[in-house]
Amino acid sequence: MSTPSKTLGDYVLGLADDALVSAQRMGWWISRAPQLEEDLALANIGLDQLGQARTLLSYAGQLEGDGRTEDDLAYLRDEREFRNVWLVERAQSDFGVTMARLLLFAAWQSELYAALASCPDPTLAGVAGKAVKEVAYHLDHAARWVVRLGDGTEESHQRMQAALDAEWPYLDELFRPVEGAVVDPASLHPLVLARIEPVVAEATLEVPQVAPARGGGRAGLHTEELGYLLAEMQHLHRSHPGATW
Repeated sequence: MSTPSKTLGDYVLGLADDALVSAQRMGWWISRAPQLEEDLALANIGLDQLGQARTLLSYAGQLEGDGRTEDDLAYLRDEREFRNVWLVERAQSDFGVTMARLLLFAAWQSELYAALASCPDPTLAGVAGKAVKEVAYHLDHAARWVVRLGDGTEESHQRMQAALDAEWPYLDELFRPVEGAVVDPASLHPLVLARIEPVVAEATLEVPQVAPARGGGRAGLHTEELGYLLAEMQHLHRSHPGATW
């Protein structure tokens, strides 16, 4: 039987992995974004997410009680040990896809951190209290781009709708039951939609009517793209174990 600290640790690890993997995807855009200011903006968003991930990984390691550090958890776990949702792990070489994904993810994080900020766990409340301010910027940034592209030219409108259609199936996994959850994932669903749907309407887009993706990230089941991401992210650390700079 799982102990309370074990189930809480798994929950915290899932949140940490969400932020860590999303940060890695954001970093891909440095030197590739459509303009210099956007390179900097996405880099800063990625750094915010990395900061969240570091604190959460450290806390997950404490709860685990095996002496693993944030670096151990980030660089020395295999794919099946990661607990992030599918939404954040897939490649996103299309800028519209990145903005659609950030809109969905930041809307969810906004409501999650707002709820965690008043939870009885002091570490989670502390992380959330800082992160909720960061994520407000992430959400605003994504919303502005979604509106700009959705309500732009005929081509940008079509591509933004296609991006939203591509990302929407992965939203559902964020609201599925998770053992040890401090905040009931299902309770966030209407709140998150209340943030997303007005942006979609302002962008003259339509809320996709698509079936949810299978998901399974919280149980360690992932798309093949996570393996490639981890290979790139973990290569240096695994090539030089114990090295410091």
